[in-house]
Amino acid sequence: MNRYHAFIFLGLATLALALPIHESWAAASQAKAGTRLITLGTRAGPTPTVGRAQTSNLLIVNGTLYIIDAGDGVVRRLTRAGIPIRNIDAVFITHAHSDHTGGLPNLLQVEYDANRTAKVDVYGPPGTGILVDALTQYLNVNSEIRISDGTHTIPVRQMVAGHDAGTGTIYRDRNVTVKAAENSHFHFPPGSPAYGKYKAYSYRFETPNRTIVFTGDTGPSNAVTELARGADILVSEVYSVDEAKDRRVKNGDWQRMSAAEQQNFIRHGTEEHLTPDAVGQMAARAGVKKVVLTHLTATANPNDDYKRYATEVKKRFSGEVVIAKDLMEF
Repeated sequence: MNRYHAFIFLGLATLALALPIHESWAAASQAKAGTRLITLGTRAGPTPTVGRAQTSNLLIVNGTLYIIDAGDGVVRRLTRAGIPIRNIDAVFITHAHSDHTGGLPNLLQVEYDANRTAKVDVYGPPGTGILVDALTQYLNVNSEIRISDGTHTIPVRQMVAGHDAGTGTIYRDRNVTVKAAENSHFHFPPGSPAYGKYKAYSYRFETPNRTIVFTGDTGPSNAVTELARGADILVSEVYSVDEAKDRRVKNGDWQRMSAAEQQNFIRHGTEEHLTPDAVGQMAARAGVKKVVLTHLTATANPNDDYKRYATEVKKRFSGEVVIAKDLMEF
C-alpha cells in the first residue's frame, strides 16, 4: 500500500469511526421521540463530591435540548451521555447559587469553541442578566484570542444572551411551554446586598405528551404546589439539615463557622429546603404521578443510597418515588 492509499484508508477509517456517534444520537432521538428527562447531576452543593455532579437536568423534546440548572460537572455528564452540546439553545436557571450555576461558564465555552454562531439564551429569575454579563466578560478573553488567531469570527457576546424572567409563562416554542413561579428558597433581611435583587424560581415544562416540574431549591410553597398540579413528574429537591450538619462537623467545616453562621445554616436548611415529609405532602396535594428526588445532601457516608428519603415521602404520597442518580433517564 503506497502513501496515497494509506492516507485514503486512514481517512475512511476515521470517518467510519465517527459515523456511529452521529448515527447513535440520531437513532436514539428518533427511537424515543417525545419527551425525555435525564438527571445529569444530582448532588446538592456547594461542596463538590466524588460520584455525583452538582444539580443539572436535561429535557429532550422531539430532539430539541433544554438544560435546567447547570451545576459543576454538567459538561462532563452531557459528554458521557453522548449529547451534542453545540446544539443546546436554551438554559433555564432556577436561582444563582453556585451549585446550580457553577458549570454554566464551561457549558457556554464548549458551545463557543465548537464554532456555534446561533444565540444561546439563558433564562432565570432577576439576577440572571447580571450573572450572564459577568460570564460573558470572562469568556471574552478566550473569544478575543480565538478571533485573533483566525479560528473564530464572532465574539462570544453575540452568542450568549441572559434574560431576567418574570413569573407565569416565560418561554414558548413548538415543543414546550415553560411557566415559572417564585418559591420560598430566598429570604434576605432588609439592608443585605441581595435584598430585593435576587429571586429563586421553580419551573413547569409542558410538552406535547408530558408535564415535568422542577422545584429547584425551595422550602414548602403553595405557589410551587399549584405549579406542580397534575404533573407527570415532579423533580424535587430533598434535604436533611441534620445530615448536612453532621457531615460538616466530621470534616471540620462546622467548627470554622461563626455562631451566627451556624444559626443561619440551620435556619436556611430548615425553612428554605424540603424535607422528605414536605416533598410527600406537596406531591400528594398537587396530584402528581411520579416524584424524582434529586439535589441529594452529601452525608458522612458516601455509600448511602438514600432509600430512607423515599420511605419518608411514601408516608404522604402514594405514587411512584425514585431516588435519582446521575445520567438516569425518565
